[in-house]
Amino acid sequence: MNENTHSAITPQQAITLHGLFLERVKRTPDTLAYRYFDTASNAWNSFTWREAQAQVARWQAALLRENLTMGDRVAVMLRNCPQWIFFDQAALSLGLVVVPLYTVDRPDNVAYIVNDAQVKVLLFETQEQWQELSSVRSQMTTVQRFVSLDETNSSELRLQSASKWLSLSAQLQASVPVDSNQLTTIVYTSGTTGKPKGVMLSHANILSNAYACLDTFPVSQQDLFLSFLPLSHAFERTLGYYLTVMTGATVAFARSIALLSEDLQAIKPTVLISVPRIYERIYAAINQKLNEGSPLRKKLFYLAVEVGWARFLYQQGRGSWQFSFLLWPLLNLLVARKLMQRLGGRLRSAVSGGAALAPEISRVFVGLGLPIVQGYGLTETSPVISGNHLNNNFPESVGQVITGVQVRLGEHDALLVKGPNVMMGYWNNSQATQAMIDAEGWLNTGDIARISESGHITITGRVKEIIVMSNGEKLPPADIEMAITRDALFEQVIVLGEARSYMVAVAVVNPIVWQQLAQTLGVRHDMPESLRDTRVEQQALQRIAAQLKEFPGYAKIHRVLLQSEPWTVENGILTPTLKMKRNRVVEHFAEDIAKLYEGH
Repeated sequence: MNENTHSAITPQQAITLHGLFLERVKRTPDTLAYRYFDTASNAWNSFTWREAQAQVARWQAALLRENLTMGDRVAVMLRNCPQWIFFDQAALSLGLVVVPLYTVDRPDNVAYIVNDAQVKVLLFETQEQWQELSSVRSQMTTVQRFVSLDETNSSELRLQSASKWLSLSAQLQASVPVDSNQLTTIVYTSGTTGKPKGVMLSHANILSNAYACLDTFPVSQQDLFLSFLPLSHAFERTLGYYLTVMTGATVAFARSIALLSEDLQAIKPTVLISVPRIYERIYAAINQKLNEGSPLRKKLFYLAVEVGWARFLYQQGRGSWQFSFLLWPLLNLLVARKLMQRLGGRLRSAVSGGAALAPEISRVFVGLGLPIVQGYGLTETSPVISGNHLNNNFPESVGQVITGVQVRLGEHDALLVKGPNVMMGYWNNSQATQAMIDAEGWLNTGDIARISESGHITITGRVKEIIVMSNGEKLPPADIEMAITRDALFEQVIVLGEARSYMVAVAVVNPIVWQQLAQTLGVRHDMPESLRDTRVEQQALQRIAAQLKEFPGYAKIHRVLLQSEPWTVENGILTPTLKMKRNRVVEHFAEDIAKLYEGH
């Protein structure tokens, strides 16, 4: 165990997730726990651990008045904020089971989850959310209390605003005795196909996972996290919430993704936890500026990346010293430091998980001095399975398995996992549980992996996401899609070719790059039909081909359907965790895709 782990609260000391919180308050009552932006005062405010406990007591008192029984389910549908934590801890203190909901989820999906879990209390935030929920509230018959953080004047008898529902002050009641192996939360996987499944996690599942992560991802009381990945995401909840309670680190809640760059400057975090999409956006913005700037500026930037990457390999013990390192102080001053300052200037680690991060993006950030460590896991594994250590970082891999967890390769090289982090099962779905976990306790991730001699795991595809063409050739769509999006023209892409003689792609264009391309080709960028112009398609196919040079010849895209409207959660094409619903894309563009295959 590293030195940071020694000062962390152990699972044995905590026993439960609420026990963890109480132990943290006892150890460091007056240190800073949470920072948040208060719109009323237009300033950043904070809670110490002692003050946080006083707030938890108010939420506990309100829940007690609802006459709930231990094991009852309560749902939270808030953006990241202190109230998320207070509600969660109050519920856990009473032995209730917390069901996190995404604020961006569709009302029909929310209704399905609420009914499936038989939720009794649902906490949400805004009047806008209530209007969305109103369309399905008659379906949510199990809910006895809706609670809104904002004031509300609805005639719904079950609805109360938090200001009226909460006690002005209360004493925290002794928590209900709970076993560490007891169910603590049901996290619904957003599912790229079919209805979401409820992943059942125990206190022991999450506590063991957070504690084991400290060997790979050391965190101390001096760390400051900026939290923006939704707390309804198991990745953020374990690493950005419970792990910070375990270590006494401070968490600042970002206002929004749109204001993230401002919040980075204001908070100056030491640690970031994110999905690749955020790093991809920063990378795209950098590329855009480089393309608009002088050739000299671009050359200087890539020189900094190249020298920085070589320095990284040298520091990792995987490369030799080079004369170009003497240029680093100047390159750091002119290029690297500027990027780091944009990210707050104090980042010592940035964690990427939830999906694969393209190696060339890792290379740029790592080269410029931002140590991105990629990790891997599933909601079903609480969620972390593996991660790269700062001192043993192979950015193209998802790192080594964390302490106490076992991995091995099964049929089709699928990664199998066993350990204390493996879920209790799926809620009310024993059939799905048995399909996922075998009799010996090995969970099949469904991801195809390679494990190096050093134990570093590389995810190479999905068992079920292999395109088998009519000529028998097999291709991994995710790898091809990632390669295509290296070109700034393509924001989002899906490739198709199952049982077909050739492959096609559907892609969403970047509006700025598309405008520039349209100008070059002499077509109107503001007219949707321009995207169907044969000259535009040919240019797009050439750019795609340039990105697929390292793939076999049969991995050629013959036709492409270009779109200007982004794929979002709102239009049903992305899950709340920003994963693409492949089937939804195929359904949505069925007629257009059929035309791409006409005559063949």
